[in-house]
Amino acid sequence: MSLLARLAPHLPYVRRYARALTGDQSTGDHYVRVALEALAAGEQTLSDTMTPRVALYHVFHAIWGTSGAQLEGPADDGGADDATRRLMRIAPRSRQAFLLTALEGFTPSETAQILGADFPEVERLIAEAQAEIDAELATDVLIIEDEPVIAADIEALVTELGHTVVDIAATRTEAVDAIARKSPGLVLADIQLADGSSGIDAVKDILQRFDVPVIFITAFPERLLTGERPEPTFLITKPFQPETVKAAIGQALFFHPRNAKQKAA
Repeated sequence: MSLLARLAPHLPYVRRYARALTGDQSTGDHYVRVALEALAAGEQTLSDTMTPRVALYHVFHAIWGTSGAQLEGPADDGGADDATRRLMRIAPRSRQAFLLTALEGFTPSETAQILGADFPEVERLIAEAQAEIDAELATDVLIIEDEPVIAADIEALVTELGHTVVDIAATRTEAVDAIARKSPGLVLADIQLADGSSGIDAVKDILQRFDVPVIFITAFPERLLTGERPEPTFLITKPFQPETVKAAIGQALFFHPRNAKQKAA
């Protein structure tokens, strides 16, 4: 199999990553092209100890680390979107670790291979990026959860990240009443509620009025992963790990347009 054939399935994704890393698609494409040219010329090689996708990102970073990373300047606030401006304010190394895990879906171990770092360093970099994001994107949170103990656990996690829980709803009706009092900037929802009502329906009610990021936390993920409707971007299965919830909150807020406005009723 030729080099191009091996790498072709991964090129759209490394282009996406390069765009997010540099803040500009043409700049990102330039560094992807340089990485491919280096591979074709034998100046760089794909590691036999990594998967092709991990090895491609590793080569990209070898190129970026010797040139592009040293040329970074402030994001162009005039042309960049909100997410790009927020990304470019994060320290480069932390931004790389955050994007590789949050955007590209690599594990921390794979990220360590790509960056040529050790696992503890990657965990520290991700935590630093997460802290910057949490501090900048603090918001009001609505929790839709009918089990008091779980609701209290989620509330503690949300509060620890610097957000404010404006209400905890145990039913669809309570959720609708809650948004009538205060528009949330983030919703965390179970799908099976106390009175037999549906958290899915409660979220639909909310999204008819607000453009707001939603994270589903449920013991019944199969009810959402049916393929019959658009599936949620953020879905956490109970019992959950606190760090998983924290990471999902940061990612949901970071990649969602800021200052969501109320939709026309």
